[in-house]
Amino acid sequence: MSPRTPAAPARRARSAALPAFPFDGRDLDRFREVQRLAYRCAERVAGWLEPGVTERQAAARLRRELVAEGVRDFFHVPFAWFGDRTAFRRFRTPLQFFPTGRRLTDGMAYVLDCAPVVDGYTADIGYAGKIGDNPVWDRIAADLPEYRALILRQVRERRTLAEVYRAVDGLIERHGYDNRHRVYPGRVIGHQVTRTTARGPAGATVFGFGVRTLQTLGRELIGERLHGRSPLWADGRASRHAPTPGLWAVEPHVAFRDVGLKFEELLVVTEDDAHWLDDDVPHLRRVRRAG
Repeated sequence: MSPRTPAAPARRARSAALPAFPFDGRDLDRFREVQRLAYRCAERVAGWLEPGVTERQAAARLRRELVAEGVRDFFHVPFAWFGDRTAFRRFRTPLQFFPTGRRLTDGMAYVLDCAPVVDGYTADIGYAGKIGDNPVWDRIAADLPEYRALILRQVRERRTLAEVYRAVDGLIERHGYDNRHRVYPGRVIGHQVTRTTARGPAGATVFGFGVRTLQTLGRELIGERLHGRSPLWADGRASRHAPTPGLWAVEPHVAFRDVGLKFEELLVVTEDDAHWLDDDVPHLRRVRRAG
């Protein structure tokens, strides 16, 4: 069997009934606008960061930037991780993901993560950066586009979600890094994004997730499971199916020792193809400038 020949589970997934792509061009434009808004706010906060700022201060600043842009609801509240916390070292409970009093110092890596909702359209982005010089960070940042290209290629081949996850693991191993998205609840590398239609108080959150988000996620989880699919992208049995047509927020998170980086952005999956929602994203612009 050649390395590019899908295994049996992927061939079965290709013939399984899948729903039609649920969005039109206008919808994609709106999702793209919200994603760009989220990145724009993250970049402004990144420009404001300096030694001495805490994770809590950075997350609060990111929220204020989003609200100033008209955001009133969130898929999840903004997060900020500094130093070894960018690699999720010694994380044991979900509460450890929330921002702390950790302060930035010179040479330290950081990750900002936010998920605004505007008129039901959701973005979920991750922005990695550093303060001062950090050669390890530079090396990982240069490698990140390989993960982006690998994921897109594998999804276009209609590999199962679990197979794509394992392919990412293989690339992480070849680079000499380790997989940190496995530390996220459910070991997820991504999740489906739909237009939020649930009712409830805008901006209200429970355990960091918007109330409307939880309502929509619960409905989607039940609906997908009834069809043998999952809206959560991990490496277990529930992910042994081809990506469901729609939008997926994808976030490969890798680390070397105490330096962690990730990107997160929306992937468009149609019935027979896939593409990233936007190629004008900070992690690609950074590589272009360096090249």
